Amino acid sequence: MESWEMREWYAEYIDACNRHDLDAVRSFVHPSVRRAHLPGGADAWIADMADLFQGFPDWRWRRIQLVVEDDRLAAHLRGSGTHLGTFRGIAPTRRHVNVAEFAMYRVASGRFSEFTGSENGLELRTQLGQ
Repeated sequence: MESWEMREWYAEYIDACNRHDLDAVRSFVHPSVRRAHLPGGADAWIADMADLFQGFPDWRWRRIQLVVEDDRLAAHLRGSGTHLGTFRGIAPTRRHVNVAEFAMYRVASGRFSEFTGSENGLELRTQLGQ
């Protein structure tokens, strides 16, 4: 993919995420995607997103910056939502959270094949009062 195509492709991915369309999200992820410090595979990726959306049904990402180089993407995002469902064992607090996220992706054959990024679990728990 050309750089401009990668940017458009990533915008489509973020749109699918913000619609909480897990089938569409899965189409962007290689079945055996490697994720640093997280379980690999598309099923684990989708399960993590489903867990997030259960806890924060209005969760959305906003792209701050995107850098494309060859088969790599670097993204700075803001994620936010209201804690209205159970998330990682934490009962709903009705608090609104807003976290910075940094992600690095490798894209192969039109899908994410590798991912590493900031872990926002501690920041989320802090904002939830945990």
